Amino acid sequence: MTEMIILRPYAPADEDAAIELWRRTWQTHFPQIDFGARVAWWRERWRQELVPVAHVVIAEQDGALTGFITVDPATLYLDQLVVAPEHWGGGTAAALIDEAKRLSPNGLDLMVNTDNARAIRFYEKHGFSYSGEGKNPVSGRPVSWMKWRP
Repeated sequence: MTEMIILRPYAPADEDAAIELWRRTWQTHFPQIDFGARVAWWRERWRQELVPVAHVVIAEQDGALTGFITVDPATLYLDQLVVAPEHWGGGTAAALIDEAKRLSPNGLDLMVNTDNARAIRFYEKHGFSYSGEGKNPVSGRPVSWMKWRP
């Protein structure tokens, strides 16, 4: 039996688990990059750039953090959608994107690595469309901008 996905607001006590989930998920997706070496940078970004301005929603199943999303309704920017690899395809990402749309009813903008075809398909399936190309300001990797408007 699949456990129900519970969404709730982020709490400061979630920080370590959320950061570890970010590291583990990105490490799985890009094994050639050492995300362990980026944890201190990510923790600083998390504390200074995301948590103060974004709505952070946590997904849990069976008491374990299985994903999170960060969205700033003021700018419409969805910065992070992270789901534990063992929960990919299990409904967590869909539940989080639906919550992001609820929190930012005027629309959402995001950038996704152009080589992340799986994520691009997911966003298209959930009503996002291509809106341009660019480079990630942190990694320098090519990205596609995508948007959702109601």
